[in-house]
Amino acid sequence: MMLSPDQAADSDHPSSAPSDPESLAGTDAQGLLSCCVSDPEPLEEGGEKRRRRRATAKYRSAHATRERIRVEAFNLAFAELRKLLPTLPPDKKLSKIEILRLAICYISYLNHVLDV
Repeated sequence: MMLSPDQAADSDHPSSAPSDPESLAGTDAQGLLSCCVSDPEPLEEGGEKRRRRRATAKYRSAHATRERIRVEAFNLAFAELRKLLPTLPPDKKLSKIEILRLAICYISYLNHVLDV
């Protein structure tokens, strides 16, 4: 059976490859499985595989520091918002989602008070 150029290109695709064990007996099963699990590295102009860059320790450390500062600012903003919301008891510990929901209700209540 002759394959058209489109079908030949599709036959290289892992989803069109035979998956039953009997048909895999004549092929390199490990190569087929590795093909299905991960995408091949893109080729550059010279036909060489692109090397993945690994983050250096310096970059990871800087990223972790930036993330820590971001999370601290985020938590500070929640603490400030929490101080503005009325709850009983006043020192009740609220989760972030509870703070947001209570803020929505409180803003809605304040709008209602202003409208009346």
